[in-house]
Amino acid sequence: MAISKPQKPPLYRVLAAVGALLLVPTIPSWLIAARLIAANPRQIGEPPADLPATAIALASKSGSSIAGWHIQAAETRGVIVLLHPIRGSRLTMLRRARTLHAAGYAIVMIDLQAHGESSGAKITLGHLEKHDARAAVAYARAQHPGEPIAVLGVSLGGAAALLASPLEVDALVLESVFPSIEQAVHNRVASRLGWASALPAEILLLLLQPHLGLTPPQLRPIAAMDGIGCPVFVLSGSADTHTTPAEAKQMFDAAQAPAEFWLVEGAAHEDLFDAAPAEYRKRVLAFFERHMAAQ
Repeated sequence: MAISKPQKPPLYRVLAAVGALLLVPTIPSWLIAARLIAANPRQIGEPPADLPATAIALASKSGSSIAGWHIQAAETRGVIVLLHPIRGSRLTMLRRARTLHAAGYAIVMIDLQAHGESSGAKITLGHLEKHDARAAVAYARAQHPGEPIAVLGVSLGGAAALLASPLEVDALVLESVFPSIEQAVHNRVASRLGWASALPAEILLLLLQPHLGLTPPQLRPIAAMDGIGCPVFVLSGSADTHTTPAEAKQMFDAAQAPAEFWLVEGAAHEDLFDAAPAEYRKRVLAFFERHMAAQ
């Protein structure tokens, strides 16, 4: 009885199998990418009664109409622009606004494009949002001529401020800001998938081009650190797995003096004001006092 050798599968079947294996991580990565950059509109409503805020609308080179509030101070010590994290809004920054206003600062707080009541089709991880940061600073300068100006940006808000730099402001606070989009994506995927994160993370980075028309080198906030042109305060959480303590230290090390650094003990990638409210108030107000009072 003749024994036949097993036949090799046709080439097209091999290619189809390889293609199917590649699609397994690609499809969920595509869906995750689409969700990550999806616009996050929400109704903000009237300003809080305890703050003398007026509604503003700014034209931004992002192409969006930027909604926000301008909070005057009776005897202003300067004006601080507040920029919220991804999927947040100016409401996210209200406790900071109250703290800074009580200390005598005027406030400009906005919804970044594709957030809150600002228009915009997609979140662009700082690329278009940088124009909103510039528009907010320009508005603050026009409304408060000759006064010191500072920016406080959280996560996406801080990345937008850096990508917009130099903003020609007097002080900059950066909270939980990623050095590069490569590190940000790899960290976030690793926090979900552990050792199996490398390929899905790389696929997500490749999807920047079809989703946003961007490449990773266009989203490297750390590249702007040495050109800020003002004192900077870098804050992050000691337990943050999205922007790790080592990455926060990278941001600090890349800054020109004067620069300050604080790792909030036990805090993850969360609201650092919530994590240590008393110490947060003390350190942030002291930073602004040192670098805005003498202007």
